[in-house]
Amino acid sequence: MTEQVDYLVVVLAATSGASGELLGSDEKELGQLVWQLVDIKNKKLGRVNELLIKPDLSDLSGEKEEEDVVEESLEEENGSGADCVFTATSLETALNLFHLKLTNEVNSAGAGTSVYLCTDGQLHIRQVIHPEAASKNIPVPDCFYSFFDLRKEFKKHFSSSDLKTLNVHIMAESLCIPADVPAMWGPSATLDSSAVLPPEIAVQQVQIMGNIILAMLSEPFSHTFSNPERVSEKFETGTCSKMEKVCNNTVIRARGLPWQSSDQDIARFFRGLNIAKGGAALCLNAQGRRNGEALVRFVSEEHRDLALQRHKHHMGNRYIEVYKATGEDFLKIAGGTSNEVAIFLSREDQIIVRMRGLPFTATHEQVLAFFSPGEGLKETCPVSGGKDGILFVRYPDGRPTGDAFVLFACEEHAQSALRKHKEILGRRYIELFKSTAAEVQQVLNRYSSAPLIPVAPAPLVSMMPAVSLLPPPGGVRDCLRLRGLPYTASIEDILAFLGEFTHDIRPHGVHMVLNQQGRPSGDCFIQMTSAERAIQASQRLHKHVMASQRGANSRYVEVFPCSAEEMGLVLMGGSLSHTHTHTHTRSRSGTGLSPPPCLSPPSYSFTPAPPVLPTEAALSLYPPLGQVLLTPRPLPPGHAYYPSSAQLYMNYTAYYPSPPGSPTTVGYFPSPPSLSSPGGLVRMPGMTYNSNGVKDLINAVQGYQRPAESVSVLNSSLIGQSSGGDAPLMSLPAFMTKPAGQYLDLTLL
Repeated sequence: MTEQVDYLVVVLAATSGASGELLGSDEKELGQLVWQLVDIKNKKLGRVNELLIKPDLSDLSGEKEEEDVVEESLEEENGSGADCVFTATSLETALNLFHLKLTNEVNSAGAGTSVYLCTDGQLHIRQVIHPEAASKNIPVPDCFYSFFDLRKEFKKHFSSSDLKTLNVHIMAESLCIPADVPAMWGPSATLDSSAVLPPEIAVQQVQIMGNIILAMLSEPFSHTFSNPERVSEKFETGTCSKMEKVCNNTVIRARGLPWQSSDQDIARFFRGLNIAKGGAALCLNAQGRRNGEALVRFVSEEHRDLALQRHKHHMGNRYIEVYKATGEDFLKIAGGTSNEVAIFLSREDQIIVRMRGLPFTATHEQVLAFFSPGEGLKETCPVSGGKDGILFVRYPDGRPTGDAFVLFACEEHAQSALRKHKEILGRRYIELFKSTAAEVQQVLNRYSSAPLIPVAPAPLVSMMPAVSLLPPPGGVRDCLRLRGLPYTASIEDILAFLGEFTHDIRPHGVHMVLNQQGRPSGDCFIQMTSAERAIQASQRLHKHVMASQRGANSRYVEVFPCSAEEMGLVLMGGSLSHTHTHTHTRSRSGTGLSPPPCLSPPSYSFTPAPPVLPTEAALSLYPPLGQVLLTPRPLPPGHAYYPSSAQLYMNYTAYYPSPPGSPTTVGYFPSPPSLSSPGGLVRMPGMTYNSNGVKDLINAVQGYQRPAESVSVLNSSLIGQSSGGDAPLMSLPAFMTKPAGQYLDLTLL
């Protein structure tokens, strides 16, 4: 559709910094606006106007407040050559003055009302005026949201021209327009883009641009100005499918964002450039929190290249790094496949708030009541759509994660809701954050991913006896599982919580489970003297509150009976769903158990490995896996216990009573009778030089049986020049895992 254009306004913006192709790349403030009105119908040029913007000195001195008043001067008093010169002391005053003077000039001409700006390239509007106005929260007049790029209009008649190298002087030379400019600013001169554009040169360039437009309007070109460039007034939120194709040349990665930044803050940083619908995606870390990075998708490669020029521009007090990214990177963050999320995000003009830390039993009614006004409060923040405006985040098996997203109809309601940050729902305080559609997709994608470890490492011994990795159903449930402990809870806190049932704990029977980072996981296992006492303890203590002596936090704790086999599997890195633990008669598919990742069932795909030992040798050397891994090893009192500092596949456990101080000698546990064979030798190359020798090896093989004095450390000097020490030669099963964060290559000898 061709738009009617009555007037063109040739505009040139100059800053106190770089000019040319680097205009606006150094964040310098706007210092000069020069414009000239062009009458399209009558092919006439108006007068040249110059607006000088002086720095705002109101913060430095309270005197002479009347300096904000606009001053006018004649050409004789100014050496730039402009017909009329104005001054202003702030950007907001300058933009309003520009719009006022332009409107008055158009009304006085009386030949039409359709007015569009025309600039030499994109930088004057997109990289100077809009970014500075956004950083200062200044509204921009409507005339700055559409303009014509004179270079693109010129290229329609001279297709061989390169937009990146094209400038006013080259266009004037091609159209045989005389231009009297200094040699250093002429078409054949090598311009220094870092140099400040002199005021008189800016005025001359505007005059040349006016003559270029008149030449293009005349024969033989008879050019018609239509389809102007558009600047997006606001960022549009939306969803993106993983099946959508995203061009690699339209995506950037922004780093160093403040953690509380939203997609609207990102759009404000890139104001002047058109971001695609739903094209601002905040990245989350492994814990589901924002990591200060975002992926931004623009409508074209041209806008992406302009965004790269804002590298190390500032958002508040922080500078933002801008790099190229790919469409695949964007889809990993913003792409979604869930129909539930698509329906939730399909509403227009909705503000999203993320709730974190919800009780697992929270319902839609409780969330609606949480945002309803309390007694005597007039502030309201109704949820848009009622129950349909609430999306709970769940695991693939339906368990709640404690996260939810809530929709609000307007910014006012969302801000009222955010003021409820850290208020109590049930017995937990709720964290509230302003969220985005891309963050909803990320969180849902993160929790709905299927396997924890998609590709398991190949076993060292491929010919293993086919045994079940899960404990048999119907075991004696003489253990307790405590779930939801305060993270600061200690052994003493657990004993105080158990009360009278402390006397029924077996020696060394308290096992606190830590995660792979060595932090409390909130789980604990307790071995009781009988199944009856375990059931009585679970019935009496279930959902009672446990307080911590080392912190002010207190939480209700879930208590369930379980078997020693189930406890052993979880301590080996498997998972145990408490929703199934009360079922005594269970099928294999309904046990609620998942084997450790290092012992994945046959449903996982393993890389084929050549057999190391024949079947007969493997059967004679290695007892059934269920006996070795799932049967808890008795810990005789008086022997020291050395926990491993970090293990990839095993959960880290600490035993009660607390381990005593390190003794001067190392005790070994005797092998059980089931290990009747002499075992096999394993070589472990790749030991670090700064390891603690035998003690680290004992930690590495903790939980496996080995004969006394079976560990020998080899000095690297005895085996030639190597990058690390070799150790040890020992008798133990060949499915060892990684100890202390150091990958060890285990080789059977």
